[in-house]
Amino acid sequence: MANVRSAELALRGAGGEPVDLRRTIASHGVADLPPNRIDEEAWTLEVTLLLDGVPATLRVSPGRTGYAKAQVVAGRAGAPQIRRAVAHLLRLDEDLSPFYAAAAADPELAWVTSGAGRMIRSPTVFEEVVKTICTTNCTWSATIRMVSALVEHLGEPAPGATDGPLGHAFPTPEAMARKKGAFYTETVRAGYRGEYLRSLARSVASGKLDLEALGTASADEVPDDEVEARLLALPGVGPYAAAHIMMLLGRYSRLILDSWTRPKYLRVSGAKQAKDSTIERRFRRYGPYAGLAFWLYLTRDWVGE
Repeated sequence: MANVRSAELALRGAGGEPVDLRRTIASHGVADLPPNRIDEEAWTLEVTLLLDGVPATLRVSPGRTGYAKAQVVAGRAGAPQIRRAVAHLLRLDEDLSPFYAAAAADPELAWVTSGAGRMIRSPTVFEEVVKTICTTNCTWSATIRMVSALVEHLGEPAPGATDGPLGHAFPTPEAMARKKGAFYTETVRAGYRGEYLRSLARSVASGKLDLEALGTASADEVPDDEVEARLLALPGVGPYAAAHIMMLLGRYSRLILDSWTRPKYLRVSGAKQAKDSTIERRFRRYGPYAGLAFWLYLTRDWVGE
């Protein structure tokens, strides 16, 4: 396979629907955690990941109209590898046209049909789960600290990587499983989450737990109720974390209701108060996309018009 420095991808979903690169890059907060880096002025996303087991750093940026450009910043990769990795990252294999058809009739969400709604996707489900556990019951700065430490100390570096998490891939389950509890307590400073992370990594590394199957199974093969049940059975995953992971897996039926989304809903809607059941009723019309509609309703102001 010839090694190249860049490749181009059409910004179209699986149903031919448009893809807004800026809104995809800024789709959720976890997308900006290491090994990712977002530049909201240039609207680029830089990520270090393992391509066929070899670390490389890619930068995704706007290309000519209707296209994204993917460049190899560090390491080596062939054009098929680059396109495959970036298409996965941008979720270009997903068909959001049914969601857009529903949103077009909603005055408060019709704006999404220009290409919003694609959630940046990590290379593995394991990474989504670990990062989500690191968001539970803590400040955002603590989340950044924990994830940065995992990537810096356990992630395989791409050529030219310096100290710090940038330029390192997300650690494999095997790398995390090899570390003793003291690493999670003293270096990652994960608190009670440390044992959850270690237990999760050991289960995946041993083959006892297959998380990746959740990222490839269709809703017909594994219904959302079953996905939720499997996630809730994981150490450190409660209702909030399960809903968050499901959104990152492209399972949008659950609303992420937490200490950030509830107050933000009140600010956006102008309501003085709202029970969770009231919020859920507002988005019930979207069926399997209810959680996605809710998330976009809250995050419209993340990207300027």
